[in-house]
Amino acid sequence: MTTFNDTLLRAARGERTEHTPVWYMRQAGRSQPEYRAIKEKYSLEEITLQPELCAYVTRLPVENYNVDAAILYKDIVTPLPGIGVDVKIKAGVGPVISNPIRSIADIEKLGEFNAKEHTPYVLETIKMLSEEQLNVPLIGFAGAPFTLASYMIEGGPSRNYNKTKSFMVSEPQAWFALMEKLADMIISDISAQVEAGAKAIQIFDSWVGALNVEDYRVFIKPVMTRIFAELQKENVPLIQFGVGASHLAKEWNDLPIDVVGLDWRLPIREARANGITKPVQGNLDPSLLLADWSIIEKRTKDIIDQGLEMPGHIFNLGHGVFPEVDPEVLKRLTALIHEYSAQQIQARS
Repeated sequence: MTTFNDTLLRAARGERTEHTPVWYMRQAGRSQPEYRAIKEKYSLEEITLQPELCAYVTRLPVENYNVDAAILYKDIVTPLPGIGVDVKIKAGVGPVISNPIRSIADIEKLGEFNAKEHTPYVLETIKMLSEEQLNVPLIGFAGAPFTLASYMIEGGPSRNYNKTKSFMVSEPQAWFALMEKLADMIISDISAQVEAGAKAIQIFDSWVGALNVEDYRVFIKPVMTRIFAELQKENVPLIQFGVGASHLAKEWNDLPIDVVGLDWRLPIREARANGITKPVQGNLDPSLLLADWSIIEKRTKDIIDQGLEMPGHIFNLGHGVFPEVDPEVLKRLTALIHEYSAQQIQARS
């Protein structure tokens, strides 16, 4: 059997590695022709309900690009039906919820999440991948309470989160009740993913950048502290990520996490200068994947150089791969990251 590649796990713990590990958000699917062929027959939900097919989609980028981790193929709203949220993923729109939260009474109606009962197909996919199919860590994940709450209150995707932010400040008792309910679900979901074989975890607080620092501290940080403190017991690296949330990076550095995920707006060197002491993940702007190779190469080397100034860097995009990206570019990019970082580490040792 091939040797297990634990480079990402070591980098997440701040240990020195032979090369900078890399994976890409939304690497499973999106731009791969094999995935597009599957998507002509099945929706995202239908793929996740079939463990063999879901495992294939999850491991495909590892085989195609030679990345240092797989990210489980599913959606952040996958566990929500288990607690009584009527959610459907609409093509071209995203998650749409027909019973949005309007009051504390709606929150009190929500049930308890049980992964073995509500998402056994997810656990089956993880077992299949971790026991038989991967020689790299499988990253499990969940959406964070603010991001999930934004869908539940808005009824779907939003540009400005007006209803969510208004509910948060106007109905604090209801808000904190919702945060705790979602925290219970996330802790239960992630613990089950780790038990099934996930070797690292990323919490996507995709839309929390919509909040200012003060509101984050009051309305979000306590629940995130509780979630990560509970998940620390699972003894796997914990990564926090959000988009447009550079102003919150210092707040994340305080959380009981292992890795601070950065989008492309905050350079690694600047994050370090601003007091980010933990390992970091990031952060090539995904839009640049459509640029000339010379530009991609220059920007990538610069990010690697910044990442190597302190131990603990996982290369990633500042957000997810999008459908127009040529898979060959991702393959070439992965090789560049591995080769260039290995040369630089060798030169410095």
